[in-house]
Amino acid sequence: MRMRCSTLSDFAGEPLAGTAASATAWLCLEQPGPWGRDALTESHLDPELGAELGRRAAGTGVRVLLIRRPGRHADHRLPSRRRLYLASTEPGASWLEQADLACPEEVLELDFEALGQGRSTAFGTPVTDPLLLICTNSKRDVCCALYGRPIATALDLWECTHTGGHRFAPTGVLLPTGHLYGRIDHELAKRVVTDGIVADRCRGRSCFTPHGQVAEVAVRQQLGETRDVLTVVAETPGSATVRHADGRQWRVTLTERPVPARPASCGKSPDVAVALVATAVDQLVGARRG
Repeated sequence: MRMRCSTLSDFAGEPLAGTAASATAWLCLEQPGPWGRDALTESHLDPELGAELGRRAAGTGVRVLLIRRPGRHADHRLPSRRRLYLASTEPGASWLEQADLACPEEVLELDFEALGQGRSTAFGTPVTDPLLLICTNSKRDVCCALYGRPIATALDLWECTHTGGHRFAPTGVLLPTGHLYGRIDHELAKRVVTDGIVADRCRGRSCFTPHGQVAEVAVRQQLGETRDVLTVVAETPGSATVRHADGRQWRVTLTERPVPARPASCGKSPDVAVALVATAVDQLVGARRG
């Protein structure tokens, strides 16, 4: 039996940090029924609406996902209200809102530029609890559904379309901060929902570059920090500087490391990749007094 891409990535010891998708904000629209490989235009969502969502999001920093409740994915195509989540990942000022739409076309009233820049559009009502979405987009890669769906079902979490990096399945995204996770199991999913931004198996925060993602995860790991209090303030080709809300700063040394050959997704040929890893975390500035 051919081994799945997620199994081969795990065997290769491919690092997770630094592999998160890029987004300053997330738009998550409920769409029941099956999803195709390009879910926005290959689902029971009107393909013209899906294409328009993609066009409006392009260049704004907004990443669009479709979401659905776990369980049977029947879509009877009858009019029903749709849940919408909007999230800004701005460090120290992240926020999450929800709205229930009478029809999915209402989402076109949203100001995508404002959302991408972290400004609330007053489109929904604030949500205080974190939201963990689990990718189950099997038409993009079967690993996501095979390994992600049991977790979403067992913990009653929203399923979502492709978040990137299916070779790390099960994958998920934590909103509002935009931290992505890979190789999720039931225990990790519970910890992320209850404890906050844990460093364990974190792929990085979507608003940071790969350098910043690796550095922030490294500092978070060293401190055991789970709050939204870290931001990346500087980068060089071989390092990144991370600042805590209390004033402390760390320089994280970054090194490229080859990854043994593994396929990027199921059905692709194995290839050798290069991963960024943190090799040192040095504190530069202590906490402010008073």
